[in-house]
Amino acid sequence: MISPHGSDVLNPLFVSDSQRRLALLESATAMPKMSLSSSAAANVVMLGAGYFNPLTGFMNLVEALSVCTDFRTKDGLFWPVPILNFARYKPSFTVGEKVALLDPNVANQPVMAIQSVESIDYISDENLAVLTKIIFGTDDTNHPGVANFTAQGNWLVSGSLEVLSLSYFASDFPDTFRTAQQIRDEIAQRGWQRVVAFQTRNPMHRAHEELCRMAMERLDADGVVVHMLLGKLKQGDIPAAVRDSCIRTMVEHYFPENSVMVNGYGFDMLYAGPREALLHAVFRQNMGATHLIVGRDHAGVGSYYGPFDAQAIFNELPKDSLKIEIFNADHTAFSKKLGHVVMMSEVSDHTPEDFVTLSGTKVRELLTNGIAPPVEFSRPEVAKVLMDYYEIEQ
Repeated sequence: MISPHGSDVLNPLFVSDSQRRLALLESATAMPKMSLSSSAAANVVMLGAGYFNPLTGFMNLVEALSVCTDFRTKDGLFWPVPILNFARYKPSFTVGEKVALLDPNVANQPVMAIQSVESIDYISDENLAVLTKIIFGTDDTNHPGVANFTAQGNWLVSGSLEVLSLSYFASDFPDTFRTAQQIRDEIAQRGWQRVVAFQTRNPMHRAHEELCRMAMERLDADGVVVHMLLGKLKQGDIPAAVRDSCIRTMVEHYFPENSVMVNGYGFDMLYAGPREALLHAVFRQNMGATHLIVGRDHAGVGSYYGPFDAQAIFNELPKDSLKIEIFNADHTAFSKKLGHVVMMSEVSDHTPEDFVTLSGTKVRELLTNGIAPPVEFSRPEVAKVLMDYYEIEQ
């Protein structure tokens, strides 16, 4: 199996020994407390679950700037997006102390992790602007990722973690949420060697379904892991439970047995386009995938990125940056001429009118009015799940 990023074995930060975990939770009662932002809590989950291997905790300002400008940590490790713990106000605790990090997404804010505080950095508005512009390619606060990133505060608390909870993901999504190690274990159990990862934050329509099938066939892969984001999205996006149901329905009806794994991870979407695509590749390598599908406008939002910027950025990296390989994909759609889904760039004799394409706005309009999207766009079984959801929402 492909090795994790930056190490020979996976080193998740979750404290798996139950007795030690209980002892740490007990000791946390006497520690200073810090309530995390949702983004920082998501980082804790990813660190705890092994997806951000081999990081040991949150980065300081110097390392954050290094990651942004050079794609490297202080140890020379390739890393595309700084992993940060922002505070709105100067913390009352000091360097050298241990602090209990509290989960903002669970009632009564239980302790998520214990952080050994290695530095407390004030990040000036100028430095924050530099990080923002590099990570997101824009400083426009209408960009949902920018708005969230710049609203978290001007203090950074760095240091190593002992993770005691993976938040609500395991309880809310018991059949879907998996750690990187759990996915590796299942890949090994299935006997897969070439494994394709498909990133999604949306329900899967026929174009997505066929894209997974194309990648498996062209790469001679043993299977695909549909790896859905279970954390926070922007307002108006389909809730995770509904997306989960849509994807499982599609897989059950339209893929052969033992060809698809449906899993999810606990992270808040960044909408950072090319940089986020690189991060997706890092943690898909950590979960055991040998290939990642990078499609048109991967991890993008609005018109902030070019349609293939997320593919182009992989060509700019030194060859030793990642072991996972990329399957570049164009937009896929149903061809009226051919009677099946195609990659649009591969059929030169087609005009736009030869494809069945619908905007997200049009799909939502149809579903809101109780009308199923055309079968060329969405499988009937999947459309029913979505229609049932929109009917409840009315």
